[in-house]
Amino acid sequence: MDIPQVISQQLNISTNQIKNVLNLLKADATVPFIARYRKELTGNLDEVAIYNIKKVWQNLLDLEKRKKTILKNLEEQGKLTEALQEKIAQITDAVILEDLYLPYKKKRQTKAEIARNNGLEPLAKIIMSQSNRPIKEVAGKFLSDKVSSTAEALAGARYIIAEWVNENMGVRNVTRRLFKQSGILHVKPIKKLEETEKAQKYLDYFDWHEILKKMPSHRLLAVLRGEKEGILRLKLQLDEALLAAKIQRQFLKNETESAEQVKIAIQDAIKRLLLPSISTETLNYFKEQADKSAIRVFSENLRQLLLASPLGEKRVLAIDPGFRTGCKIVCLNKQGALQHHDAIFPHPPKNDRILSTSQLKFLVQKYQIEAIAIGNGTASRETEAFIKQIKFEQNLPVFIVNEAGASIYSASEIAREEFPDKDITVRGAVSIGRRLQDPLAELVKIDPKSIGVGQYQYDVNQNLLKEELNNVVEQVVNLVGVNLNTASQYLLRYVSGIGPKLAKNIVDYRQEHGLFKNRKELLKVKGLGAKAFEQSAGFLRIKNADNPLDNSAVHPESYPIVERMAKSLDLKISEIIGRKDVLKKIDLNKFLTQKTQLPTLKDIINELEKPGLDIRQKAEAVSFSPELKTIDDVKINQTYPGVVNNITDFGCFINIGIKESGLIHISNLSNSYVRHPSEILKLNQAVDVKVLSLDIARKRIGLSLVSK
Repeated sequence: MDIPQVISQQLNISTNQIKNVLNLLKADATVPFIARYRKELTGNLDEVAIYNIKKVWQNLLDLEKRKKTILKNLEEQGKLTEALQEKIAQITDAVILEDLYLPYKKKRQTKAEIARNNGLEPLAKIIMSQSNRPIKEVAGKFLSDKVSSTAEALAGARYIIAEWVNENMGVRNVTRRLFKQSGILHVKPIKKLEETEKAQKYLDYFDWHEILKKMPSHRLLAVLRGEKEGILRLKLQLDEALLAAKIQRQFLKNETESAEQVKIAIQDAIKRLLLPSISTETLNYFKEQADKSAIRVFSENLRQLLLASPLGEKRVLAIDPGFRTGCKIVCLNKQGALQHHDAIFPHPPKNDRILSTSQLKFLVQKYQIEAIAIGNGTASRETEAFIKQIKFEQNLPVFIVNEAGASIYSASEIAREEFPDKDITVRGAVSIGRRLQDPLAELVKIDPKSIGVGQYQYDVNQNLLKEELNNVVEQVVNLVGVNLNTASQYLLRYVSGIGPKLAKNIVDYRQEHGLFKNRKELLKVKGLGAKAFEQSAGFLRIKNADNPLDNSAVHPESYPIVERMAKSLDLKISEIIGRKDVLKKIDLNKFLTQKTQLPTLKDIINELEKPGLDIRQKAEAVSFSPELKTIDDVKINQTYPGVVNNITDFGCFINIGIKESGLIHISNLSNSYVRHPSEILKLNQAVDVKVLSLDIARKRIGLSLVSK
């Protein structure tokens, strides 16, 4: 199998590009590095295309391993021929490979195997020839101490024929196509559980049927979850008469007694063998497609969340709100270090608002607080209202911060390492404050599944989900860039070429030797060699470094080019950085080499125009409706401001300032057709919404988007 050629055909990318990417991957280059610094070799492929190449390549390598196992088994059985070996070599699809191997698989004690052991395979072959010989007379010749009647002989022969039908590649493909094109999924409740509280969330599917091909991914995942929880029973059906007719056309030659036996065997093959195996395979296929769709949505949501606007290096007072247990408060310096923690009780049952006010005023003054972050959990709106009525000496912006996953972080090993002597409430409040300062730096510490922007994330293939989400985190971290002197080891581990061990070594080195003064100093870190330096250096930033290029995305390998550019203008490097008027005078054609072409040179110029610039927008506070505190305050037909906090295939969830998010169904996003909600809205986008429906018992709020 020509792997580059196969990948090229699957992804519609040139073979030369594929070969270059594979060579770089084999040399342990990371995807972010390849996409950013090897554009000449890849033909300017982006990270998504390179990740896809890597994924298909890995799948094909797995396929090759499976082929080796099959070839070895065939050789041990003495059934490997040159023709069969060549056929296997050309296969590029795992399903086709398994279909081909099916007749050669070692079988358990099947009905067909028992019939063979009883000497009935020759009878099966005679029947398959469909001659005019009287079939009972022929079957009578195969009676023995194990086969006592002609009926038993014919039944055994039919079991063998049924197995041949089942193992026929053409038959399996016909069945597979019919299931995929027109299979109908029937969903029923398990009667004895129908009235239970657990079953009520699946009420919509108690008598449901739909063509599987047309079933939206979120609906399929929902009914599969119901089946897994033992609430629903699923059955995939197709037109069995149509399938039987298609198979009969392949096997029936005439209308003899033998042909009638073949017809009976075909029906048996369909009912007993084909439908159970291919229906399961088909359901798994569509489950896999649904998984990919859900993971794709989750990945895009995660990308947008990680790229959320940071407040930046500001001193923050963060509050994890609560009623009975009080509001946990922490004060963080500009780098997110914990300076103080305490608790206040402004809400019932204590209602100690006077003391709480004086505590907050004192802390704001003492730690020169520049912003306040409030978690969006229980008592969030009440706490926001309380904070906003306090007259601080300076005007402090108040931010409501999504605290999804903060409790996961606070109980994690990472949190225990950071704050071994603090309880989980303090750690949670710290996480809320840091999310405001830099969402990316804080969220990388949390399992992405727990961040709250997924769609059936616990129902999809967990290995595939983990791989995809790690890819997203890696992409975003390297897209934004990392401050080498302030980044935690948990952020550094996602930098191209670093990983957990080197990340820890970098932090250890920083603690022992002080701040890094230049990128070259990285080579002094234990275990960080030339390869890791090549892969990581361009993504690490050093503010106020010895070389101003160290605070840019210009790779050290390109520093000599920048030096020549500056020299051509009779200027120093520092004198051309940020100077668009000067940079546009540079003739890039003069700096072309065999290795460095226009894509890289243009990237260098773009980076010199704005070195170290954070591509993310600055955080801005969102004002929710002051009359909304709980779902009981929500009114039908009323319009409220909100923020998009999750996007799914079927709509967008909106935070309107209370614990429960409302849903704008995809049908209520626009008056025209919407293919996917992400075409209309983005995560963290401020919107105005109108309440269409309200179900307080089920805590559901139906919304529509109000055009601005």
